[in-house]
Amino acid sequence: MGTSSRERRIGPCAGRPSRLSKLLSTAAVLGLFVISSPAAADSASASAAYQRGDFAAALREYRSLAKQGDAEAEFYLGRMYSVGDGVPQDYFQAAAWYRKAADKGLATAQYNLGLMYSRGRGVAKDDGLAANWYRKAADQGFDMAQYNVGVMYERGEVFPQDYAQAVDWYRRAAEQGYPPAEHNLGVMYAAGWGVPQNYGLAVQWYRRAAGQGDMDSQAKLAAMYEDCRATIMIAA
Repeated sequence: MGTSSRERRIGPCAGRPSRLSKLLSTAAVLGLFVISSPAAADSASASAAYQRGDFAAALREYRSLAKQGDAEAEFYLGRMYSVGDGVPQDYFQAAAWYRKAADKGLATAQYNLGLMYSRGRGVAKDDGLAANWYRKAADQGFDMAQYNVGVMYERGEVFPQDYAQAVDWYRRAAEQGYPPAEHNLGVMYAAGWGVPQNYGLAVQWYRRAAGQGDMDSQAKLAAMYEDCRATIMIAA
């Protein structure tokens, strides 16, 4: 990547070869499952039992609530079967319970069901269905899903490659303080993908993510300071 028309490199930076272009890579689709969901009043007792590790009590209460169609309980049953908390690990059961909650519109369940399809756990692997469930959760403002949708637009995975859409979804998640999205948004500004190239905004987003411990952002900030792009921003 060449030097921007809005930037001059002076003093000790003049003539120094840039290594920043080697670091212009975004993080991949997130593969972390959501382990909790906001507890409703009627499931507070079950959630408390789950949090303290009393899985037998949590299982009884969640099953009782699930029989009444409680989406929160269905989500936690999916979680328990997914990781084997108090029950034998069973991805088929996990996917089935996530689907029940996802069909009721619970964003955390929609996201987790998307991951099940992405990995082929308890369901046939299907990136299209994974993207569909991510998008449903993203449309409800769930940051982890918004991030994954952004990655899929950026890389042209399922969705047509569209950097502007990727930036839009990264921004939605980044504005909620989600570090991987802050990092990727920084990359988009540094590279000029989907937005006008702007090193100042790249630094801002890297700093936000780095402040939360994102190591990729910390590395990119270090590269930008070494390259003088973070410190010398002179308007043409």
